[in-house]
Amino acid sequence: MYSYAIRAHAEAGSFWSSCRDIPEAHSAGDTVEELIENAVEGLVLALTIYVDQLRPIPLPSVPAEGERVIHLSALVAAKVSLWNAMREKNMRKADLIRLLGSAQTKVDRLLDFEHGSKIEHVEAALAALGKRLAVSVEAA
Repeated sequence: MYSYAIRAHAEAGSFWSSCRDIPEAHSAGDTVEELIENAVEGLVLALTIYVDQLRPIPLPSVPAEGERVIHLSALVAAKVSLWNAMREKNMRKADLIRLLGSAQTKVDRLLDFEHGSKIEHVEAALAALGKRLAVSVEAA
């Protein structure tokens, strides 16, 4: 669900990327392969900006010709879904803390895209918001 298209740009013997859906996302590398490896980290860091600014995270658009698709991990996608469910209800972290009867650190970790939260904790938070996590498998 959260697989974003990036465009690789060559400049001065190296490469950098841009993303139409998440303009804050950038990555770089000496080769296109290195750029692609770094693109997930660039996307994850950019998604943090949306949380910090209390903005919903845009859904990915259909890739255009010449773009490469970067797939977020299932855990990060679940956390993005949790964040967007919160934004749909105009909720902040403090509201989720109260709703879950949880500690601030636990909710902070649920919304930290770099933290290895347990998926069942993300599922429980989504359930509290009236959402259900669905998983699908696609051909690579």
